[in-house]
Amino acid sequence: MRGDDTAGLDARPAGAAEARDLTAAYLAERADRVPGRVLDDVLLVVSELVTNALRHAGGVKRLSVALRGGGVEVAVQDGSGDRPVIRRHGGDWLPGGYGWPMVSRLAEVAVVPLGAEGKLVRAIVPVGRD
Repeated sequence: MRGDDTAGLDARPAGAAEARDLTAAYLAERADRVPGRVLDDVLLVVSELVTNALRHAGGVKRLSVALRGGGVEVAVQDGSGDRPVIRRHGGDWLPGGYGWPMVSRLAEVAVVPLGAEGKLVRAIVPVGRD
């Protein structure tokens, strides 16, 4: 990844790990502008958004990560026009449901419909927070 970095990811289980690796490498080159605690938050957001696209939207068309103003912007485009479904976690007997609330606590999130091209989920993780 470089610049307004974009990477296509295969629709396979290793896609989230690949996305984290690409993001970590990109941000390592900018370590002077992205503190370690923010890097951890960004990697959690990347993992969740990519995993959701792989599981629920048929895969990732594009992942981009860029420094924008006072934050790190993560954008994941998938091929589904359906908005994310926010559900409650399943308690002790049903896994899942924790991701979207976690992302919402770490970042400002927006879902942008793209019509026939799917949707873009953008999350901006602030760099200068306590």
